[in-house]
Amino acid sequence: MSTGIAAPRRQRRRLARSEWLTVVGRALRTTRGRIGAGLAAFVVLVAIVGPLFAPDDPNALLTTPYAPASSEHWLGADGLGRDVLSRLLSGGGTLLLMAALATLAGVAVGALAGITATYKGGFWDAALMRPTDVLLAFPPVVLGLVLVSVLGPKLWLIVIAVAVGHAPQVARVIRAATLDVAERDFVRSAELTGLSDRRIIIRELLPNLTSPLMVELGLRLTYSIVLIAGLSFLGFGQQPPAANWGLMMNENRPGLQANPYGILAPAAMVAVLTIGTNLVTDAVARVSGGSLRRSRGSLEPLLAGAHPQEALEPPTGAGEGRL
Repeated sequence: MSTGIAAPRRQRRRLARSEWLTVVGRALRTTRGRIGAGLAAFVVLVAIVGPLFAPDDPNALLTTPYAPASSEHWLGADGLGRDVLSRLLSGGGTLLLMAALATLAGVAVGALAGITATYKGGFWDAALMRPTDVLLAFPPVVLGLVLVSVLGPKLWLIVIAVAVGHAPQVARVIRAATLDVAERDFVRSAELTGLSDRRIIIRELLPNLTSPLMVELGLRLTYSIVLIAGLSFLGFGQQPPAANWGLMMNENRPGLQANPYGILAPAAMVAVLTIGTNLVTDAVARVSGGSLRRSRGSLEPLLAGAHPQEALEPPTGAGEGRL
């Protein structure tokens, strides 16, 4: 490969990799992006550092069951007399970690399947997308319940079950997005230089799909949080006496009238995190279209094989209509 061809390609990859930073930065400068990031950051901070500030042992029996809020126990007690505030501060770390792992795994597998199915086509398209269609017929909650009912409420199994529920939906979205990118000139140029399919997928296609991938990451993270909390509420997540927000809502149902904080506090944490993540995702989705249009204008000279210095200057007249 000559230096004249390699330089524009390296420049194009740098521009593509920086696209997600541009999109995230613009999203966080919007009002909804700042509010969403603040809400999500608050809950994540509570989940990470909360155990360090818990006033009592979350499993210690300290007072009467369902004792109301007082100066000693700000959120009262649960059905066994344990401090609700201590359990609230200690109950989010595992939930968020499981949600993050399930989201990353599901998006990674789904994106790889969607890109590969589109780029390779033929047999690979049928082999990857037909099982995806089958999995799409099962709601993620049902799929998770089936797996944990058969093999038991293991945390790693819940992560896999939630990831498997995400992968088919991500594969469909990324497959549709790849249909446009796979036909562009820079992909054909990479094929002519003899790059393997794996390198083309990783180096050429994946960096140009960052915007839909970021949107999917935000959406799937929201679903993961709700699904894992829901499975814990049904008794298929962490088992007692572990402090877990979903489990807390289930355990304190009988004492809703005596001490509502046992349910309202963990429910509020899940709701605030979900709302914050949705706001950030919506901000990313709103700004990604404009960023894509601008980035395509700066990438056009590279796609045509122009010198990298020329690629940094958008062509005259490039703008919103160049789609």
